[in-house]
Amino acid sequence: MKLLSKNLLSIAAFALCGTVLAGTDNDVPSCYAANKLQANAPATTTELFVLVDQTTPLDATLQASVRDNVGRLITPGHAYTIASFSSFGQGQYLQVLSAGTLEQPLPGSQRDSIGARVLQSFDACMKGQADFGRRTAAAALHKALSGLNPDFAKSDVMGSIKAISARVRSSQANHKIVFLVSDMLEHSGISSFYASKNVRRLDVATELKKAEAAQMFGDLAGARVFVL
Repeated sequence: MKLLSKNLLSIAAFALCGTVLAGTDNDVPSCYAANKLQANAPATTTELFVLVDQTTPLDATLQASVRDNVGRLITPGHAYTIASFSSFGQGQYLQVLSAGTLEQPLPGSQRDSIGARVLQSFDACMKGQADFGRRTAAAALHKALSGLNPDFAKSDVMGSIKAISARVRSSQANHKIVFLVSDMLEHSGISSFYASKNVRRLDVATELKKAEAAQMFGDLAGARVFVL
């Protein structure tokens, strides 16, 4: 699967706390429920979690790269969560902007047992669901990117990753992907990667001890983690 452009770097899951604000579980209505099918929808294969750090300025090219990479994964059988964050101290907690599941088509083995009229309605619903899901995810991503503001004084990167980890851990998808759009420069009550308005030289062992002491580590349940 061609997920990422050369702009993306794979990183180890340095999952770090906060509380995810209550967000919807599914903005995308179910076609199986709408058509009262007895069969359950096939299991979600992949779930994508997108976190946008609104303290990180992105030019038009980078924003286009974010939209392109996310758009490629909003397909039938996949679920998504779009969230934004900046500074907990300034009231900008991690906010889930949209979450949804695009269902997989009815397996061929089950189609023969369903009436033609119901099948026609179901197939039309599934086409509409895919279009609706992509538009809804794109709108949430646009909202996150429109809120970019480098003037925020703080950036709770560790806390936000820790916050989303509970949602990642509870996902039933076989494959989980965390896509973090951030400069990865922590500037919070836990630690600051800055000194005299410049990025300071970090002692990794010391920073890990700070994170551990503040209980900043989260369990991303084997998710693949990418950072742009």
